Amino acid sequence: MSNKKANYTPRLKGEYEKLVVPALQKQFNYSSSMEVPRIKKICINQGLGIAVSDRKLSEVAVNEMTSIAGQKAVTSKSKKDIANFKLRKGVAVGVRVTLRDAKMYEFLDRLISAALPRIRDFKGIERKGFDGMGNYTLGITEQIIFPEIVMDKVSRIMGMDITFVTSAKTDEEAFALLEAFGMPFKKLNEEQQ
Repeated sequence: MSNKKANYTPRLKGEYEKLVVPALQKQFNYSSSMEVPRIKKICINQGLGIAVSDRKLSEVAVNEMTSIAGQKAVTSKSKKDIANFKLRKGVAVGVRVTLRDAKMYEFLDRLISAALPRIRDFKGIERKGFDGMGNYTLGITEQIIFPEIVMDKVSRIMGMDITFVTSAKTDEEAFALLEAFGMPFKKLNEEQQ
């Protein structure tokens, strides 16, 4: 059993090594394949502002995020009291999970091939989510686009942010990397309309 697990390589990781690295090396004239940018980690974050009044909601959000990511999610707790928001120190205000290695590639594969196509009237994702340092953040408005979520058990529709942290030095390199993985970015003429 452990021998099979050691030989397993996620589909997108194999694709990265065989197809993406040579293509990007040629496109950006890298002298070595080690210069080619790669995805370091994927961070998924969900804010729970309404969980202040409904504590059960944070448990539900942790379970949903765990099933989406395939890895145990943790809650983010408030660091101080804020009376205007009826917020106490130590109350769960978010859920987050950081994916690396095989789980990261598996999540990316499911996101591109199964989740994003399930968005209603989907025409592609925005190109505006780059931060200037080669990282990209994508906002999802409904967690129900993931096939792991059972519609009958959903009590509240919540969104999330998915951040792709790459080793790219520029946004142009990060865009080329994510596009090579198959991220369905909007075409330039559609985005301007």
